[in-house]
Amino acid sequence: MEESFGISMEVAILTVSLYVEGLGVGPLLLGPLSEFFGRNDVYLISFVCFLLLNLPVAFANSAPLHLIFRFITGFSGAAFMSVAGGTVSDMFAPNAVAHPMAVYTASPFLGPVVGPLVAGFINQNTNWRWTYYVVLIWTAVEIGLLLLLVPETFRPVLLKHKARRLRKETGDSRYFAPIEKSNKSILATVARSCYTPFNILFHEPMALLLNTWTSLLLGILYLFFNAFPIVFRDGHGFSLQETGLTFIGMGIGIVFGTSTQFFIWGPIDQREWKRYGGPPPPETRLYIGMAGAITVPIGLFWFAFTTYPSVHWIVPILGSIPFGCGVIWVFTSVFTFLVTTYRPVAASAMASNSFMRSAFAAVFPLFSTYMYAQLGTVGASALLAGLTLLMAPLPFVFYKIGPRIRQKSRFSNNAA
Repeated sequence: MEESFGISMEVAILTVSLYVEGLGVGPLLLGPLSEFFGRNDVYLISFVCFLLLNLPVAFANSAPLHLIFRFITGFSGAAFMSVAGGTVSDMFAPNAVAHPMAVYTASPFLGPVVGPLVAGFINQNTNWRWTYYVVLIWTAVEIGLLLLLVPETFRPVLLKHKARRLRKETGDSRYFAPIEKSNKSILATVARSCYTPFNILFHEPMALLLNTWTSLLLGILYLFFNAFPIVFRDGHGFSLQETGLTFIGMGIGIVFGTSTQFFIWGPIDQREWKRYGGPPPPETRLYIGMAGAITVPIGLFWFAFTTYPSVHWIVPILGSIPFGCGVIWVFTSVFTFLVTTYRPVAASAMASNSFMRSAFAAVFPLFSTYMYAQLGTVGASALLAGLTLLMAPLPFVFYKIGPRIRQKSRFSNNAA
């Protein structure tokens, strides 16, 4: 891409940063629309726009055009980030939602792991444009699967469809769903969706700190897009294909971390439901975060101090396994804690997290090359590990003082 457009590496990195920033802004606007039009309409329109808007990305003849549409495609593709969690909640009862929510939580992290792996083979054997051709093909397949296999799940919209059908079949105009009589304004709802997440960040210290924690971790994950080539391609002489394969370690950690929901964290959650005779306090959601708070720094320090070229390449890859596992544990913990703590404004709480973590993920790759050049692979990676170590006490602290903070919160579900 640098040669095609005559741009520097830093400008090329903007293609990732702008796309991720679009993913962070999109949920603020797209999320509320599902309350009016249902989940599937938002999915379909968003995916079709994503497909069409990726055409200028793939066929762009200038860097500015390519970069502008990278942000726009990120924005239009954010429907999954903003609506899919609601779809999962629609389909499962509160005491059964943990397992499917864990799978949903893992999916946005598996993408950044699988992406470099696939792109390495594409870019080494063809050219960078084929990366976007594959995206276009896959998006078209997803649209087909969406039309064939995914039903509407949002109950108010299902009731609206039923009421319309009854009116048509019976000719009785008395059949109306509550959503049809609602006076809610789309514009006002979207405005509130944009305002409330920032209000939460300004007034809720727990939300701000936990969001900062997850944002740091996602920033590090995206920073590794540039760090891994420095460690493995420059340090060990790997090809593009081989460098992409180094992300498998992190993927193994993510998959393992997700699987523990079924045989470790799920049973613990069920035990807490029985212990409290109903929904347990939000602080019980921090157990898995405590494990992640320990595992993430271990994995990063392991990775950092084994990035010397003299150390076998498999050793830092093995260090990325506990990092990937810990990241999933932390995100699962924070997501469920935010939703249960701020239940009245759960969507806005999640939107605040989405916006912050996307901002970090967009910015971190921009300074990664300079940081690794100045500090070296060991120093730069150890610095990142140290930052995660500073954040590690958060789940332990909030487990103790969380109930007191929630009692003073203007957004918290204090009865939880």
